[in-house]
Amino acid sequence: MLAVLLVCAAPVVASYFTYYVLRPTQQRSYGELISSQPSLPDVKVQKLDGSSMDLRSLQGQWLLVSTSNASCEARCQDHLYLQRQLRETLGREKDRLDWVWLINDQQAVSEKILPAAEQATALRMPAAAIQDWLKPEVGHTLDEHLYVVDPQGHWMMRFPAHMDKATAGKAKRDLERLLRASSSWDEAGRAAADAAGNKH
Repeated sequence: MLAVLLVCAAPVVASYFTYYVLRPTQQRSYGELISSQPSLPDVKVQKLDGSSMDLRSLQGQWLLVSTSNASCEARCQDHLYLQRQLRETLGREKDRLDWVWLINDQQAVSEKILPAAEQATALRMPAAAIQDWLKPEVGHTLDEHLYVVDPQGHWMMRFPAHMDKATAGKAKRDLERLLRASSSWDEAGRAAADAAGNKH
């Protein structure tokens, strides 16, 4: 019974460890930790092929999330590039992280964006639902940030607005710390097959 209790408690212990290792008062994290850690909302989203899925089905994988409208202007394009690059630079740990683009309207995705959208998990989600879940830093907008969601489905970190290639290394260090802190209970590649199926 003690062993069962320890197994069940492991994710909670890891979450507290992650929080205290990276707490802002230590000035060790580039991203801002979200104390309330809201869960993935219970909402239906659409893949680019028009099929629907539950957003909560993404649970079970670390997520690096961006959001914008389908036109995906310069900032959005930069974010998609950074999301891909941050994942790739994790090396053998990259299968523990999926990069997600939440599209907040029903407009057609530009042809020039489709190659990146097809590599990402691109999902259409109602703007109101995104706004109820994710929050920007005061004085900024939702599409200025990248957001980190843990495998239990909790939004737990927000990277600063206007992150670029020069500062992306700091975000990479945060991701590496998170993956390292959760390595005892988060297994690489668990959701890789599901994530691949969502990339349409």
